[in-house]
Amino acid sequence: MKNDMKSLVFATALAMGSLSPVLATPPIFHDGIMEVIIAQDFTEIDLDKLPETISKALEKDHAGAVINKAYVNEEAEYKLEVTFADGTNSELYADAEGNWIDM
Repeated sequence: MKNDMKSLVFATALAMGSLSPVLATPPIFHDGIMEVIIAQDFTEIDLDKLPETISKALEKDHAGAVINKAYVNEEAEYKLEVTFADGTNSELYADAEGNWIDM
């Protein structure tokens, strides 16, 4: 009986713990692929407020790219709306040191 009670408590804790990440980051479906949205609150900043390290990293890794808009979050991570030399647009993410981040 004692082991049954421990198993029940363990199973309940396991079930509750496994649900919390799912509820914290709601999944969305895009082109049939489930993606998890990570809540990031980015605030737009003026381009002259962007750290020089990020501008240098962009020029080094994506020569000719132009930053259209820049945003920052509480963790000092930057979101950039960029137009590349070939005319395509994309969003890039970097930390304050100019290291690219996969988001």
